Amino acid sequence: MQVAGHFSLGSRPALQPRTGPATAQNLPAGPTRAPATAAARRQGRRRLAVSAAAPTYSRDFSDKPRLIQHKNEAKAFYAFLSQVYDYIVNPGHWTTDMREDALQPAQLDSPDLKVVDVGGGTGFCTQGIVKAGVSPTNITLIDQSPQQLDKARGKADLQGVTILEGDAEDLPFPTDSFDRYVSAGSIEYWPEPQRGICEAYRVLKPGGLACMIGPVHPTYPVSRAMADLWMLFPTEEEYLQWFKAAGFEDVQLKRIGPSWYRGVRRHGLIMGCSVTARKPAGGPSQSPLQLGPKAEVSAAANTNPLFFLLRVLLGTIGGFWYFILPIYMWLKNLVWPRSGPLADKF
Repeated sequence: MQVAGHFSLGSRPALQPRTGPATAQNLPAGPTRAPATAAARRQGRRRLAVSAAAPTYSRDFSDKPRLIQHKNEAKAFYAFLSQVYDYIVNPGHWTTDMREDALQPAQLDSPDLKVVDVGGGTGFCTQGIVKAGVSPTNITLIDQSPQQLDKARGKADLQGVTILEGDAEDLPFPTDSFDRYVSAGSIEYWPEPQRGICEAYRVLKPGGLACMIGPVHPTYPVSRAMADLWMLFPTEEEYLQWFKAAGFEDVQLKRIGPSWYRGVRRHGLIMGCSVTARKPAGGPSQSPLQLGPKAEVSAAANTNPLFFLLRVLLGTIGGFWYFILPIYMWLKNLVWPRSGPLADKF
């Protein structure tokens, strides 16, 4: 297991939310701009409408989600992937050693802890929570994919776990419900990641811990293009900003990855980091960051069957790259000298 270290939110200021349309009073002074075309004006109005509805941080996720970064497309994608998820995704991207390493900062050290596993899919991460010592009867697993949940229900060690179908950005739980919030391999499909993290804050009890495990953005050009075609690969700084903006304290990031990658991160990782953060004991019950209504309107945006199918197929092409990549890295690890890091080139 390659662990490169921990990071916390440093002195660099967090990016500010875009809370509404720009006005003449708050625009910075600058050179006179050429008149905008009609198309540009329409595009500008659309961006401002998105900004007013759902503030975002850093890259504009709600305006231009990746092809499988929609709830409808992700649900269709997993209707098929669920059949092979535990045999393809876990061995290549999310091993049991990685799972234990990623969950360690969550302090799952008591059978009495109330834990929710959001986007828990087939229950692989939930099995890690049980293995860490939490009683299955105190665990709730929620995911939007009925096919994934069917796989979880069939696992013997998850008997007693409450398994629900639901939305990570709109959790069906009262405020201050859980001691621990865990989510692994789910944020990459959220149209508004900041909204999902604000929900994590809401459902945690004061002093509770959130643990978010997810991908990291690649820097190698081909891998970056494939990642951006497929789904959301946040940068490490974006994770830290989202948690801090939601109101969390003690935000920490731990790097994880398959052992045979030997620390290589330029291609991105589907499971590349574990972020933990604490809900303040004396803070508000709900996140101080109020986002307003959801920006995504799935029913209106994805009704054309051909367009929907094209999105899923193109997004799957990007995903197939990340099926090939771990095999390549595994083979490279076998032949490259073990005395040093893998080559900097592809």
